[in-house]
Amino acid sequence: MYAIVDIAGQQFKVEKGSAIFVNRLAAEVGASLDFDKVLLTDNDGSVKVGAPYLQGANVKAIVLEHCKADKVIVFHKIRRKGMKKKNGHRQYLTKIQIEEIA
Repeated sequence: MYAIVDIAGQQFKVEKGSAIFVNRLAAEVGASLDFDKVLLTDNDGSVKVGAPYLQGANVKAIVLEHCKADKVIVFHKIRRKGMKKKNGHRQYLTKIQIEEIA
């Protein structure tokens, strides 16, 4: 069984027991979260699609840790002008584990 759920404006395909990285959530480590914006569920070929969300569908997750993503280098250059600018960025992430899809 899997579900497509909307978490913080992004859509994720989740299964029971899977761990995913989402944008930083305002929750403590070990806290339980409920996501009710479920777009689709599939239970062994029985697909239910919401318009836009399924009524009564719920995904429960637990926060495992807060971390940062790998560094992304942003480099700008204008040729023949001698202009170069280099920046780096690390996105703040939260790792959550899916406990139940109901």
